[in-house]
Amino acid sequence: MFDFDKWQEIFSSIRRHKLRTLLTALGVFWGIFMLVLLLGAGNGMQNGVEYQFRDDATNSIWVRRGTTSMPYKGLPKGRRIQFSNKDYDFIDEQYPEAENLTGRFYLSGDQTVVYGKKKLSFPVRGVHPGHQYVENSRVYEGRFINKSDLKDIRKIAVIGKIAKKELLGEQVDAIGKEIKIGGIVYTIVGLFEDSGGDNEMRVIFIPMSTAQTVYAGTDQIHQLMFTGGDMTVPEMKQLENKIRMDLAAMHEFDPKDKRALYMFNVAEEFETFQSLFFAIRMFVWFVGIGSIIAGVIGVSNIMLIIVKDRTKEIGIRKALGATPYSIVTMILQESILITAVAGYLGMIAGIGAIALLESIESEYFRNPQVNLGVAIVATLVLVISGTLAGLMPALQAARINPVVAMKSD
Repeated sequence: MFDFDKWQEIFSSIRRHKLRTLLTALGVFWGIFMLVLLLGAGNGMQNGVEYQFRDDATNSIWVRRGTTSMPYKGLPKGRRIQFSNKDYDFIDEQYPEAENLTGRFYLSGDQTVVYGKKKLSFPVRGVHPGHQYVENSRVYEGRFINKSDLKDIRKIAVIGKIAKKELLGEQVDAIGKEIKIGGIVYTIVGLFEDSGGDNEMRVIFIPMSTAQTVYAGTDQIHQLMFTGGDMTVPEMKQLENKIRMDLAAMHEFDPKDKRALYMFNVAEEFETFQSLFFAIRMFVWFVGIGSIIAGVIGVSNIMLIIVKDRTKEIGIRKALGATPYSIVTMILQESILITAVAGYLGMIAGIGAIALLESIESEYFRNPQVNLGVAIVATLVLVISGTLAGLMPALQAARINPVVAMKSD
């Protein structure tokens, strides 16, 4: 049953001590506000970093040729390492765990691509079928390059969504249409989109064998990439080291020569960032909970002061027949009221600050969000903590001797 008189007394006490109540509420408000804000900002940073990995499979390894920086077995430094189909075939045969193996052949500069009377420049790359999985490219119409295209050196092309829009227009059905790349006619067999952004969707893919034969007359490959399936990060690292040793033997360079062969283990880098953000989340919770505890201690101290100030009043109440239970509930209700209102306002302010941060979008900060359920639970925990904080002063008030209390100043 709602006790109107008791709540009237609680509000009267709050009005008499406005500054003290305000400072107490401010401590609680700041604790929950900082927790919500830090959680949102931490998520924004994590989303920003994960966004950088959106373009590639997070379990992939990229191998790029370099130049030797140290002599090896009588061979001078400064030798340029060259990949070829031999390297691709070796990894494909010796390492079945290297899934979706693909090479890249870059046509120098952007190529002039012609459709009808329209001429535009686009980057063109020769690739293998596994490339779409390493690059997280989604074919939304038609198909990607397959093994038959490589074997028959077919002149087919898979073009990005933006390239299709700029070259053919949005209304044209691109599949089966012919375009010229460097004067050579290609048939479009597929359209893809890529989470890497507009630049990635301006790329045109052609079969590796076609790129090598038509534009270079060699079996040269510029880059190698593959995924590791369900392999763990340590297993991926072990695979990376084995392939480095084998390629070093094939191309005669020191395996310790990092400049001769650049290997980027995306899985390892991704795990490093995940571990970093786990540590950041733990730090955020440590700071946030510390702020909340400070606020709760402030509530407890203030309630102790309130009990001391109202010692005579409480003594008179007990002399007139007030039960210990009524004294305890009165003190607890005031504590809960201050904590709940301040905590709720802190949560709302934190969510509002996160909404303002959403307008900030940079390379490493995107979509700062906080789980509303987490914020509500944190606020409820704060209210419960506020209740416990007021319990000790309330029990102290209930133990007051009426005779002694009425004699106090």
